[in-house]
Amino acid sequence: MKSIINERNIKLWSTLGPRASLGLGMLEIIKENKNLMVITSDVSTSAGLDRFRKQFPENYLDLGIAEQNMIGVAAGLASEDFDVVTTTFAPFQTMRCCEQIKVNFGYMKHKVCMVGLASGLILGTLGFTHCCIEDIGALRSIPGICIISPSDSLETIKALDQAVKSNKTIYLRLTGGSNNTIINKKDYKFEIGKSIQLRDGKDVTIISSGAIIDECLIAAETLAKDDISVKIINMHTIKPIDKSAIEDACMSKLIVTVEEHNIFGGLGSSVAEYKSSLASSTQLLMLGINDNYSKGGSYSYLKDLHGISSEKIVKQIKIKLART
Repeated sequence: MKSIINERNIKLWSTLGPRASLGLGMLEIIKENKNLMVITSDVSTSAGLDRFRKQFPENYLDLGIAEQNMIGVAAGLASEDFDVVTTTFAPFQTMRCCEQIKVNFGYMKHKVCMVGLASGLILGTLGFTHCCIEDIGALRSIPGICIISPSDSLETIKALDQAVKSNKTIYLRLTGGSNNTIINKKDYKFEIGKSIQLRDGKDVTIISSGAIIDECLIAAETLAKDDISVKIINMHTIKPIDKSAIEDACMSKLIVTVEEHNIFGGLGSSVAEYKSSLASSTQLLMLGINDNYSKGGSYSYLKDLHGISSEKIVKQIKIKLART
């Protein structure tokens, strides 16, 4: 996998977006792992898997629009020691299959990598039925499920590689679309459960994951013009969460979590749960979807509507600091 990570490919993957990059990652993994089995629910093209499907038909199953069945088949293959990856759109990968995931992966502990495509708000033009703002909360409550939300296409490929090699069931939550911002401009060490500091600062610490990190970085630049110093933490692994990063964040005047998810049950909740065990008076501001389903709309419109555009992040941080 390391051999394909270079400046040219990082730019290419960013243009394609995390979904299409997923398929390119599969093509590299199977070169070294002939035990790989990829299962989809009628999303070959959407998951960038057309080339994989044609080149490796014996390692590919399309089960049609039958996501719950997909989980059962994946568990069966995993019990026969295949390295299984399932993929479909996030609401159908998680919410539709929640009981099957609980029984087969949580209770029976079959090891599978689940990939939820287009989670968060990116599919808002199709209506909120296709947005997924509950998946972290639902799966975080199932014992044994690891949850990763990559910040860009490069991180998607690195996370996929480690997820397939892992001995745990992992949910990869892909957010954002094509032509996404490059967060990681060169190769770096990716470790499940270990966050990455993207920017240093002492006044505010923003903890985020997924494509929305781009808005956080823009917000930090804007706040710097008003002499507000902001640290940015890429908390790509939401479960298990990096506790040491939260402890360090408590040295700031304010901790802010930003996510494309309901503020209940997601990244903010996970940070709050651990922070409550610490002797820290640092205030916590949780930004995300405020426990409601809105009308559909474009990605930029929905981010602004729910207060997680860079402009809205800046505004809410300034208000909170003024009250602190």
